[in-house]
Parts: sequence; structure tokens; C-alpha cells
Amino acid sequence: MMQTLRWCIGIVLLLQAIAGVRVVNRLLASSGGARIETARHEGKPSVSVIVPVLDEAERLAPCLEGLIGQGRDVAEILVVDGGSTDATRDIVRRFAERDLRVRLIDAAPVPLDWNGKPWGLHVGSRHIAADTRWVLTIDADARPQSALVPSILAHAGKHRLRVMSVAAPQRVSGPLEAPIHTSLLATLVYRYGIPGSATTDPLSVQANGQCFLIEQSLLTEVGGFASVARSLVEDVTMARQCAAIGEPVGFYEPADAGALVTVEMYAGWYDALVNWSRSLPMRDRYFGTRSWMRLADLGLTMGLPPMALLVGSLWRGMPLRRLVVRLNAALLVIRLGTQFGMSRAYLGLPLTHWTATVADPVIVALIWRRTWQRHHRWRGRKVVVEHTMATAPDFFCGKNTKAHYAADTRTIG
Repeated sequence: MMQTLRWCIGIVLLLQAIAGVRVVNRLLASSGGARIETARHEGKPSVSVIVPVLDEAERLAPCLEGLIGQGRDVAEILVVDGGSTDATRDIVRRFAERDLRVRLIDAAPVPLDWNGKPWGLHVGSRHIAADTRWVLTIDADARPQSALVPSILAHAGKHRLRVMSVAAPQRVSGPLEAPIHTSLLATLVYRYGIPGSATTDPLSVQANGQCFLIEQSLLTEVGGFASVARSLVEDVTMARQCAAIGEPVGFYEPADAGALVTVEMYAGWYDALVNWSRSLPMRDRYFGTRSWMRLADLGLTMGLPPMALLVGSLWRGMPLRRLVVRLNAALLVIRLGTQFGMSRAYLGLPLTHWTATVADPVIVALIWRRTWQRHHRWRGRKVVVEHTMATAPDFFCGKNTKAHYAADTRTIG
């Protein structure tokens, strides 16, 4: 019995060592990347901003305040409402009176065969000016600063990108959310590396729909937002589609945290735990063997070490105990180093942020559970995760058979 247990522990340690090498290689390969420098130059109007909303009365005003503070680069700001029952529309109307670029678009009701946010983006894209070069999607929880648009345009031009997004600095609600949020974020860093580059590998791209910039011609080329109608991670799926046709997809942090845009995603720790874990598996039609391998890396190097160290410290007669403790202590050191590096992704972090490793086993287990879960609920609406893999031609060419859906939409004055 002990011999069998010894073999089992030995195999797990070997897998942990391999996964640890993979994660460290991923972190080292993505370190030292480019960042978005703050720029002030303004050119002719070339950006249409789309803000999909649903019951965002509590946080929309600061977002719109930041957007109307953008300069002449922004041609229009389209707020697309999916059926709000609070004061969201009244807030938009007030801003429309202050700035003629702001328009409220009614996108209700959301069709049953669409997820809500992709539908809002799709409807918004049908109302943008034909001569607009760029489409910028912004979430209501984003707080844009005046230099945001000129800075990302300058960065896209410098790196010759047609699609990129911003790893926006985050704010957390307090000491309880800090460890949960940072543990959730670490699951992305472990699987995809550090922001700061562009790639044409569909399964290595990173994207953030809170601040996502794409050239209108490229958006049309990949089928528009109708091509991500059923995706729970529409920003990632869109980025993967672009990469699949050979278009480099960039993902970058601002050089000066807070100078371009900040985000406060959730109201508290439970909100973060439930709602962010829903999308973090990054499962869509491109999800495949490599994605599962990265999830395995996550379990072996982030979820298992705290528990292995606890068991190793309590069970004196554990087979290979010394090796278990040493290897998992090394993995924990890597995790703490990653935590230190991730600190720059936050503004005003509480000290409880450093206790995130305690939450890691629960967070990793939840990510694995969510990976298999297809049906979710968000603000009373059923959300379905797209689990179907693309066919080979679709995967490599970035094409999608989903048709564009027509709907009755109207602009509200």
C-alpha cells in the first residue's frame, strides 16, 4: 500500500515539476514587454466608442464623464442598452445633452440565441458612422482618462496593430475582495503570461473587452460581433478569430498606472468570486488540448502547493515527504514572486492581497468547475457558454458560420 502511494506521489511530483517549468518559461518569455505610453496628440475623428449597458445606473456616469473628456479622436459615443429597468437611460440622456457625440441605442429585447453583451456590441456596430476607422468597446465599470484614446491609437500605430486591448489597472472594493481578485487574476497570468506583446497564436492571445480597440475593416472581415453571439468571453473569442487569420493581437498595460483607464469590476468579494470565475476558464469554440494543458498547469502549480505543504508538514510518515515539501515550497515562492509582480496591476491594494495564496486551491477548483459549466445566470438572464470546437477550416481561417441577425433597433433621442 505504501509502495503504491509512493509511486502515486512520485508521479504527481514529476507532473508538478514539468508544469512548474512550463509556467516559469511562460512568465519569463512574456516579461519585459512593451507598455502603452501616455500620448496627447489628437487627430481627426476616427473612433466610434460602443458602451453596452444593462442596469448600470450606479456606475455609468463616471465612465461617460471620462468618454466625453476624450478629444477630437472620438467621433461618437454609442451607449447600447439591453433593457435597463433602472435610471441608466436617464443618465445617458443627460450626457447626450452635454455632448452631441453621445447617443442612446435601444437594443432590447436581447434575442434568445445571443448572449447579452455581444448583442449590445453588435447593435452598436450597426449604428456607427461608415467612415469611422476604429471601434473601441468600453465597459460601464471603466474610468477612462482624457489621454486614453490618443494613447492607444498611438500605440496601435507604433506597433502596426489593427486590434489590441488594454490590461486596465484594477481597483478592489476592500480587504476581503483583494485576495480573491488577485488569486483570480493570477490564474490568467499563469496560463497566458504577462501583458506586453502581440501574437498570432489563437490560444495564446489575451484580450480585455473593458477597453478593446479594433479596426472597423478587420471587424467586418471576421464577421462582426455576430460571430461571437454565443461566446461568454466575446472579447477573447474576437481576438482569437483575428489571430486565426494571421492578424497580430496586442495586449498591453499602461506605462503609468491610472493615467489612461482604471476599472472597478465588482462590488465585493462574493461578486468577484461568482461573476469573474464564470468567464475565466476562457472556454469558447477555440478551446482545445492546449487549453486543458494550461488548466492542468494551474492545478499542479497554483492550486496544489498550499495543500501539499500543509499535508507534508502534518504527516511525518508521508512517502517522499522531503521532496514534496521542497518542490511545493519552490512553487509557492514562484507564486509569491508572481504576486509581487502583479501588484502593479492594482491601485491602492490592501495588505490582505498577500494572503491570496490561501485562496488559490479554492479558486483553481472553482475555475475547473466553471470550465465544465455551460449554463449561467447574469442579472436574471440565462447565459450559455459556447463549448463547440471550430471545424479545422474555421479554426485556421477565423471564419464562422453564424449568420448576422437582424433585429428591430432604434435610436432614442
